Amino acid sequence: MQPEDINALVWVADAALDPDGRRVAYAVSRVDGDANRYRSRIWVRAVDGTGTAAPVTSGEWDDRLPTWSPDGSLLAFVTTRRKEQQGVSSSLYVLHVAGPGEAALVADHPEGITDVAFSPDGQWLSYIVRVRGDHYDAEETSRRPPRRIERPFYRLNGAGVVADRPRHVHVAALDGSGITRDLTPGDHDWGSPVWLPDSSALVASRSAQRPPWMGSDLVTVSLDGTANVVAEGGSYHSPRPSPDGSRLAFLGTDDLETYPLNTHVAVVPAGGGEVRWISRALDRTWEAFPTPQTPTWIDERTVAAAVQDRGRVSLMAVDTDVAGEPTPIVAGDRTVTGWDHRGSTTVFVATDGTTPAELFVLDADGERRLTHVSAELCNRIGPRPMEHFTATSEGAEVDAWIVTPPDMDPDERYPVLLNIHGGPFTQYGHTFFDEFQLEAAAGFVVIFANPRGSSGREDTWGGAIRGTKHANPGRGWGDIDFKDLMAVMDTALERFPFIDPERCGVLGGSYGGYMTSWIIGHTDRFVAACSERGVNNLVALDMGSDTAGMWRVWFGPSGLEDPEEYLRQSPISYVDAMTTPLLIVHSDNDLRCPADQADQLFYALLERDREVEYHLFPEENHELSRSGSPGHRVQRAELILDWFRRHLMPDDASD
Repeated sequence: MQPEDINALVWVADAALDPDGRRVAYAVSRVDGDANRYRSRIWVRAVDGTGTAAPVTSGEWDDRLPTWSPDGSLLAFVTTRRKEQQGVSSSLYVLHVAGPGEAALVADHPEGITDVAFSPDGQWLSYIVRVRGDHYDAEETSRRPPRRIERPFYRLNGAGVVADRPRHVHVAALDGSGITRDLTPGDHDWGSPVWLPDSSALVASRSAQRPPWMGSDLVTVSLDGTANVVAEGGSYHSPRPSPDGSRLAFLGTDDLETYPLNTHVAVVPAGGGEVRWISRALDRTWEAFPTPQTPTWIDERTVAAAVQDRGRVSLMAVDTDVAGEPTPIVAGDRTVTGWDHRGSTTVFVATDGTTPAELFVLDADGERRLTHVSAELCNRIGPRPMEHFTATSEGAEVDAWIVTPPDMDPDERYPVLLNIHGGPFTQYGHTFFDEFQLEAAAGFVVIFANPRGSSGREDTWGGAIRGTKHANPGRGWGDIDFKDLMAVMDTALERFPFIDPERCGVLGGSYGGYMTSWIIGHTDRFVAACSERGVNNLVALDMGSDTAGMWRVWFGPSGLEDPEEYLRQSPISYVDAMTTPLLIVHSDNDLRCPADQADQLFYALLERDREVEYHLFPEENHELSRSGSPGHRVQRAELILDWFRRHLMPDDASD
């Protein structure tokens, strides 16, 4: 795989079964390199494999979130096709699947639409969209009044200032009247609304708007806007009513003072009552990265949800009445990114180490793959497989993987790149990752791992790097996580003799950028490093990021209360020991790890006359490597590969 192959990436998302479980609608997304944008098209096909898949939208725009009406005759979807209209960012349409007729416009909004659902009686469509304050009516930004900021988290990476743009639940009538209603006016943020079976109300998560600010309640909202709290006092979200409407399953935690910790599945009576956690027999996080999906009821007593487990994301069934071990539905060395269920049929989207996300079905006849949208790309680039191995660090088994270059000669020696994931409460594992394929194709051995602090393991694994002054303490950042990664490198060098120990590089983004900066301040074993969108000064981050104010749930005290504790764990404090050549990559609109995090390390290294190269991408945010403009993603890949070629393959780079 070469950097320009980023422009050929294609994948499946948003699988939705029709009410009979016979047809599945899904979105196929692709990169359009010529237009420097992403496009998505909605398709429908029979789940039994008969016939051929049929596109129901043109693919010229970003069409996504296909949603079936209760009788299966209509398909709703969100699109950008009217974005050229003044004041329109996204639109909601419905179309008759069997035809004929054009897709009918239901609603336009200046913000993105999400969480679309038909009411069970087929009379309404509900959705979430941000609602702008009155001052946005001024056409000229320079004439708008100042915003009044009253709470933390008023900005969000990728969205900008959100204090005056809360997410609200809307409903749109399907009787042709064009009526739409904002059911949840006010300052609260709302999310993941779903209908009760009798169509009388929706249930959704609502931001608590109270300290410690990370909480969210479950609330039912009727069509006249009457709201009733079902569960409060924790972080509760992604609800789903049981088939008879008597109970709600949801994801969340009761602990708002501690992070990281494993999120679990719970049930609560739909009218409110005791919250019962039903997934704790498996000590893993059930809030699968990157986007948790609402649990699905298989029957009146069984809920399906996704769980992270040592590099995998599997779909598991949990009994809501009897606490016990969950039962696998979809497992294996892969990552399930979405699913839907009707009757005895489950459709799901999954990816593995050599295949981008594709659509599968599981029914009485077994499991079948329904799409091969990435086949052309995979046949051309020949993705390299990943091999799992483990390293022992202070008595614990650390999961790690290796990807080798194509046509590798085991009798030769190759440079190696240690990749470190962000989060840190996320995981690497069995998923197609374009960056690993790019590095391997460039001639590097690729190593990646899930050190302590990662998700996909026990609570104690993720919590091992909480601050030493936290009420539930760990060892802090840059301690056992650093030792785990060094143990992985030691094991890889011992186990794989084709790795050249004199040509080791290290790189990572976000927390991976933090750990890269930390590593070069504590060892000189790496020849070159790349710290991307990284954290270098935790004191500045605690008061300057879009998550400012939440870092005490990691470390105990705030950065203002105990700056020494934050500086002790900040890479910038060890800049005098940094002699490894460093590439810094950042984005100027990054609100999660603002660009001053890169600036501080860059200036400090310049003052010490160290080799440092800094690239700041315009008009990009923290998600550059995943969803930035295709052109910038290609440029980013090229400059990172060039950096490591120059330092780890100097003979090749000079050619």
